[in-house]
Order: sequence, then C-alpha cells, then structure tokens
Amino acid sequence: MAYGVGIIGSGLQGIRRARALSFFKDFQISMVADIDEDAARRLSEEVGSTYTLDWREVVEREDIDVVIVCTPPNLHAEISVAAMEHGKHVLCEKPLARTVEEGQNMVRVAQKNGLKLGCGFNLRHHRGVQQVHTWIEEGSIGQVSFVRCRYGIGGREGYENDWRTDPETSGGGELMDQGVHALDLSRWFLGDVAEVTGILQTAFWPIAPIEDNAFALLRNRKGSVASLHVSWTQWRPLFSLEIYGSEGYAVVEGLGGAYGDESARLGQRDFTAPFAEKVVHYRGEDPSWKAELQDFLEAISEGREPLANGVDGVEALKLVQAVYHSAEQKQTLTLQ
Repeated sequence: MAYGVGIIGSGLQGIRRARALSFFKDFQISMVADIDEDAARRLSEEVGSTYTLDWREVVEREDIDVVIVCTPPNLHAEISVAAMEHGKHVLCEKPLARTVEEGQNMVRVAQKNGLKLGCGFNLRHHRGVQQVHTWIEEGSIGQVSFVRCRYGIGGREGYENDWRTDPETSGGGELMDQGVHALDLSRWFLGDVAEVTGILQTAFWPIAPIEDNAFALLRNRKGSVASLHVSWTQWRPLFSLEIYGSEGYAVVEGLGGAYGDESARLGQRDFTAPFAEKVVHYRGEDPSWKAELQDFLEAISEGREPLANGVDGVEALKLVQAVYHSAEQKQTLTLQ
C-alpha cells in the first residue's frame, strides 16, 4: 500500500525526514507546510510536491495518510491532534509535546481513532545503540547495574535568541532538547523509573531561569541507576552511552558528524586476564532517519506500535517534569 505524506515544518528536521522518505516507494510526499514561504517552496521543489503556509491544509487533505510534524514543540500537540482527528497517522518530532498533559491527550486521540502515533526518538535507531541493545537483550553483560549517558553541544553564536531557549516555545531548556533523548534511552535500557534526582545549571548562556546543563539520577525498582548529564556548554560535541552489568559492559560513542564516528564496544568482566573488547565501527551517512521511518511504516502495515510510540514520548516527558520538580524542591522524587 502506498501512503500519502504531509510534512509540516520545512526546517532541518523536515528536510532530513523528507530525504529519508525518498528511499521508500510506499511513501509519496503530497504537501509540505511552513510559515516561511521560501523554506516551504525549496523543500516542495526538492521532493516534487505542493506547499502551503497553513498546516491545516495538510491535515485536511484526503490523499494524505501520514503527517510528519517537524515544528517547534509549542505546535506539536495542536497539529498532531488535528491530524489524528482527520484520520492521519502521526510521526511527531521529539519532545512529543511541551507538557505531560499535552502528550497524554495526543495518546488518547491516537487510541480513540485507532491510529499510530510515533515520537521522533531517532537515537533508538542508531546502529551503535541498536547493537548495544541487542547485546543486552542477549544477556551479554548480565543484569544491568547502571547506565551513564553524556550528551552535549556548544550551541552557536546568538543561541540565547534561538526558539530552543524560549520556554513558551520549547517547554524548557537543554533537558527538553537533547535531554529528552537521554531520558528516553535510559528508560529503554533501565526500564520504568521509580526515583528521580535532578540538578539544573545555567552556566554560560544568558537564558535563566531555564537551564543550559541538566544532571539527573534515575533509579528503577530493582535498584539499577542511570546518571545523565546533558549540556549546551559542551564545547566539543559529545555523545556517550555506557551500560554496565554483572558480567560486563556495552558502550556507544559518537553519532557521526561533529560527534565523531559511531562505535559500539562490548567487554566482559574478567578478574584474571587483560581486558579484551569487541568493537564495531560505523561510518558513512546517518541511517537512523531512514530506519525510523521504515519502522513507522511497518508499524502501520503490521498493526503494531512503532519502536518509539506516543506512550514513550509521554513517559520521557514525565521524567523531564520529575527532574525539574526535583531540582526546584532540592529533593529526590518518588514516582507513582
């Protein structure tokens, strides 16, 4: 079955997703939308579609089956709900929404209409992350003891004027930007979280009271812990995800591009011999955008949930909210 697709938001994420769609004969982009007419026109010319300045035209078109939402977060809930009320499946950029309540409403509408709602956690689809997840599922490192994630960039000149630093638009600071990825990955490897401790910092950018650095400790009911640090003052971009278990460890470093070549490492606990690791290197173009879309298309056709669905998006927002509340109250929070 071929699916008509509408893309709302013609910025970097919209371009990435449109180019990934070109690999699938089952997807046909029918219309793109953006309030910036030049951006909308450029992308529409690249993909061979029409364009509009009004996103409502996209969700109302009968020949569109799937809507991909690539706008800033303040529009995610409104657009996604409208699209689903018009019978469209939705793949929405992360964070799913600005608040837990907005996200929960999106999930309710998807369930009510029998539609798929995906959240754009493309890091789950990175090859190194996938490999590490496979190793852990196979039991290669035993019972997970702790997760450690570091993820950051250095911003750019004038970053304090970016929409990401406007809480009315973004819903928060760095924790809602890269941090929501780190929280989602921690939950994916650790399971549901029972306790959260958070500390926020505004170290460099003049954006207070929102944060340019966030630190968090998460603990599940089995006692396994995740420690996270996400940063807009990481002057050299960094991504590192480490999972340690009773029998060994698995590590992902790099995401390609400015983050450096992606690699996955597997090591075993051995008290008597020198350390030996299995290392897999990944080079070339980032295929996670394509892999995410393939999973979403298969989820629709197979009647299953996508790897990162609306519920995952809501759970990540709950953790964001818990970190913010913990930091404000200066205490550890116990989750329901």
